[in-house]
Amino acid sequence: MKVLSIGNSFSQDAQRWLHQCAASAGVDLTCADLVIGGCSLTRHWQNVQSGEAAYDYEVNGEHVRRAALVETLRAEAWDVVTVQQVSGQSGRPQSFLPELPLLAEVIRRECPTAALRLQQTWCYASYSDHPDFPAYDNNADEMHRRVRDGYELASKLADAPLIPTGDVVQALRGRFETILYRDGFHLSLLYGRYAAAVTWLATLCGTDPAAVTFVPSEGGVTADAEILKEIRQTVKDVVFP
Repeated sequence: MKVLSIGNSFSQDAQRWLHQCAASAGVDLTCADLVIGGCSLTRHWQNVQSGEAAYDYEVNGEHVRRAALVETLRAEAWDVVTVQQVSGQSGRPQSFLPELPLLAEVIRRECPTAALRLQQTWCYASYSDHPDFPAYDNNADEMHRRVRDGYELASKLADAPLIPTGDVVQALRGRFETILYRDGFHLSLLYGRYAAAVTWLATLCGTDPAAVTFVPSEGGVTADAEILKEIRQTVKDVVFP
């Protein structure tokens, strides 16, 4: 399977360990990502129109080159293409219009055999100092509720199912919030990114999270096996209720 994300740092978080998690479960999955930090649907649409090579193109978590959006859609026989709104606007349903349906139309035209999916982004940590957090009353539960509502509408607008990363993060926050984020909004290098990767693998491939044996390591620190086991069980509970 070949997956392409039209995203930002949140798709980058989700894809960092996706290839490794898939390989450990016996799934041949190539993960590509078009990344601009903080990129909104509005800017993605502007890049479609301009044809600018505005993105960092990453494959299996590693930077490859600068790339343009439509050019990349045409470059491979993608099986799945994912899109998401920038996190701070994801709880504003009106922010998905008009660009999301327009992007969906382009993706389906350029990749007629690919399945379109939307990544449901996640709420910030309860202690986050992100400048968009006050729009949600600095309340993580309120942000999750509104982001969830936003993506339910977006799913209908684009006629595309969701990857429920935000629901998994919300389910994990109560016990693991302090290790789930690295700065109050991006996912932590070990546990948060692992949770997102397993969520994508389960959603896109139907893989049982228990089949994932990959253990992430970053900066000489290896993730705790028991915590990873609890994350996998949480993903299973959310994706396969």
